[in-house]
This record gives sequence, structure tokens and C-alpha cells, in this order.
Amino acid sequence: MSALDPPADMLAAHPETAYFWGRVAGDGDLTADCVTVRTNDGTAAERLAAVAGADDTVGGTGVDDRIVEREYAHDTSITRAEEEFTVQVFGDLADRASAAFGLPIDGQPGGYRLDTFDEHRRQLLRGLLEGCGTVCFKSSAGTVGISFVHDDRRLLERIDALLSAIPVAAPTGEVSESSSGGYWFGLADDAAPDVGPWLYEGSGGSGLFAPSRRAKLLRSLDRIDA
Repeated sequence: MSALDPPADMLAAHPETAYFWGRVAGDGDLTADCVTVRTNDGTAAERLAAVAGADDTVGGTGVDDRIVEREYAHDTSITRAEEEFTVQVFGDLADRASAAFGLPIDGQPGGYRLDTFDEHRRQLLRGLLEGCGTVCFKSSAGTVGISFVHDDRRLLERIDALLSAIPVAAPTGEVSESSSGGYWFGLADDAAPDVGPWLYEGSGGSGLFAPSRRAKLLRSLDRIDA
């Protein structure tokens, strides 16, 4: 099954669903009747909505035509406020996703059972990076910093384990408390030139990425070479 023929079930293992649920885990939440995911990239919002079955677009930018739109037994909407887009999927999907993947729902702790997406780890990690990851160019050292920040330490520990299983070296630091009261960990700076391109390899052909986030990461890596 290719990205042009996505599964009808949002809980099935597929590159599109891996990216979608990575984004939800990174910067989203589940309630009894709604899955919510946030992004500051309008194109990414439309792609996420298309994966979830939306049949319209927002802002006139259009959904990437490599993402096949289809209807599910739930409603999907996109709203925008101050350059942040919120994609919401209403119906029983939240309950089903919580049971299937261990995603936290209604403030309950999550177990993050994401093994379903082991064959699509790249897309899952790309969604997680775009959901709760940060990228910065460290001008003093001439390196690129990649880190993950979240309120749930268990999610960060799961991301750390996912990185340890990718085919390029991705050493990380310890998960620590952040100054904002949550948690964070960083990728070793010298691993960024390999991990960054690996995460976005093939993304142009699938449409499963936020253009602004990919551009920032690749532009930062280009500054190392310059």
C-alpha cells in the first residue's frame, strides 16, 4: 500500500497515520469525543486534515494532491487564531486511539504504545519533531541543536527510545526538567547533520511534513557547511 492509497482506518499502520499520530502526541490532545492537533504551518494543517478525512481546505492554499482525501464516519475541522492552526476530528476516534496507542485522554496518563508504527518510524518521528521538537543554529559553535520538549516525561522517554532504533547514530542526553516546568532532552550536536536529513528523506514525495519546519532545519544544516 502506497501513500497514494491510504488505509480507511486511522488506527492502521501507514506512513500517513504514523505522521498524524506523531503530531497529535507531540502537540495535541484527546477528549472523549475529539482529537485535537495544533500547528503554526497552514500547509501542515491542511495535510493533517486531509489525512483525517477532511474534504475542504483552509486559506486557499490547497491540500497537497499526493494526500488522498476521503470521508470517514467523523467530522474534521480547521480553525485559525493568531497564526496557529487547530485541526479537530470529532467522533469516537479519540477513544479508539487512546485504547490502541496508549495516548492520554481527558488528562489521564498515557502509555504511548506506538509499536504499530515500527515500520514507519521515520514518519512517526518526523511528526513528533514537528509537534514538540525545537531546532536552532548555534552560531558560537557552528552546530545545529535538535531537542524535544514536552510536559509528559514518558513521551520524551519514548521518543528517546525511538531515536535509538533508527539506522543513523542518534546519541541523546538525559531527559531533564525544563525551566518552564516540563521536560526536555537534546540530540548530540554532531548527530544533527545525519539525523536531520534522515528524518526528512522522501518527505517531498509524500507531503507528510510542515514546509516551514523542514526549511528551517535544512537551512540550519546548510549553515554548518557554509
